[in-house]
Amino acid sequence: MPERIRIAVVFGGRSSEHGVSAVSAGSVLAALDPERYDVIPVGITRSGQWVLADGPMDALRITGRSLPEVESGREVSLRGDAAKAEVVVVDPGQAVERLGSVDVVFPVLHGRFGEDGTIQGLLEMAGIPYVGPGVLASAAAMDKEFTKKLLRAEGIPVGAFRVFRRSAGPVLESDVAELGLPLFVKPARSGSSVGISKVRSWADLAEAVALAFGHDDKILVESAVPGREIECGVLEDDAGHPDASVPAEIRLVSGHDWYDFEAKYLDDACEFDLPPDLPSPIIEEIQDLACRTFAALDCAGLARVDFFVTPAHAVIVNEVNTMPGFTPISMFPRMWQASGVDYPQLIDRLVAAALRRAES
Repeated sequence: MPERIRIAVVFGGRSSEHGVSAVSAGSVLAALDPERYDVIPVGITRSGQWVLADGPMDALRITGRSLPEVESGREVSLRGDAAKAEVVVVDPGQAVERLGSVDVVFPVLHGRFGEDGTIQGLLEMAGIPYVGPGVLASAAAMDKEFTKKLLRAEGIPVGAFRVFRRSAGPVLESDVAELGLPLFVKPARSGSSVGISKVRSWADLAEAVALAFGHDDKILVESAVPGREIECGVLEDDAGHPDASVPAEIRLVSGHDWYDFEAKYLDDACEFDLPPDLPSPIIEEIQDLACRTFAALDCAGLARVDFFVTPAHAVIVNEVNTMPGFTPISMFPRMWQASGVDYPQLIDRLVAAALRRAES
């Protein structure tokens, strides 16, 4: 039997998407073939402690309306030494226990301190290959301001928006009146719709701004784009070129009028069309724009690009996710399943892409 690949799956983290990350990791861990992979599950608590998460995988799932937490375990550390590239157990008062060298890290981390270039920089310093885009692409895609600026510079259509910083003082109606109503107020650097509000009345603007500033000191105010919500997955092929999945349309069916956190993860509020009921040229345009967006941000490995398609069939990029959800109901694996790549194959391709980049 060929030697197994030693993979550390890192999840949890300090962001508001901690629980979603843990659910995603549970799915990834279950899909890793033990004959191919020697797995080290590493959880990061909300306070930032790294622990060996060797409990039952059943704990990494949604229970009712509750998401799992990384809470405790034997403390571990990733050595920032490119000559060793190893994970060690830190047990105060005892000799360091070495878990050994790691071939690749799968950082199943969503949001800040994971999807934003921070852990990517740590892994670069440690000389360890990792799944997903590098430091610059991760940071640029995480920051909605710079995502839109970079895409707009490449001629890729994005919606109208304004950026505000906490230090500049209150956001007034006069500051965003040209965007019209309804509009969305978002933290600039978060995901899973955390901290986002849909504003239908100017009387609600201040509350929405306060909520967004509770998650970030920089926020975006965006015009609501009337139309359909479409997602498309991008995956590197064997030559390192971006390949687009079958797109999917998200349709809200009960209790929600936009795709918020509860609709995504806790409520049975959505239906999905794979592929969307759109003309073939529009599907092809979505796939082309997804690959162009991937290239414009200098992504690697994978990304999910979210679009609006207006009633006039204009295609507009909304956001880019460089570590999209991998939960059982997440759209990225479902879109690739519909494209002929099942979940274990998807994981294999992502690991292979990470190792291939490290050798180049």
